[in-house]
Amino acid sequence: MDPIDASILTLLQQDGRMTNLELARRVNLSPAATHSRVKRLEEDGFIMRYVALVDQEKLGFDMTCFISVSLQVHQHSQLEEFRSTILSIPEVLDCYHVTGEFDYLLRVVVLGRQDLQRLIVNRLTPIPGVARIHTSMALSVVKSTTALPVSS
Repeated sequence: MDPIDASILTLLQQDGRMTNLELARRVNLSPAATHSRVKRLEEDGFIMRYVALVDQEKLGFDMTCFISVSLQVHQHSQLEEFRSTILSIPEVLDCYHVTGEFDYLLRVVVLGRQDLQRLIVNRLTPIPGVARIHTSMALSVVKSTTALPVSS
């Protein structure tokens, strides 16, 4: 990774639909050289995919919540069942296996209080091995980004 690759990654994180011509102009390379670099970054796994970031509130998801989950035991089968179930719940945007008082931290979006209740009571609580659930609601967003700080 050199400074030009870092610049390409930074620019594409800001605008994934930027044309190759504009990208080439901004990094001071020919379009062919820029295209080759982008393809290499894709093939090497630095660029995993291109997505559209959607405004959650425009879709009615008024609440972002952070749900901490503790499991009763940490047997492989229960961990796998928990993870498999979490992967099937579309409201769960992120799931992290964490250290500390809880085992997992989930970031979820819901339509409102009743939707949150349904998620907790009908989807999370019945997962075998779940011992404890703690929920915090986000009051406002101070910072939210998908861009990683890229350096060469």
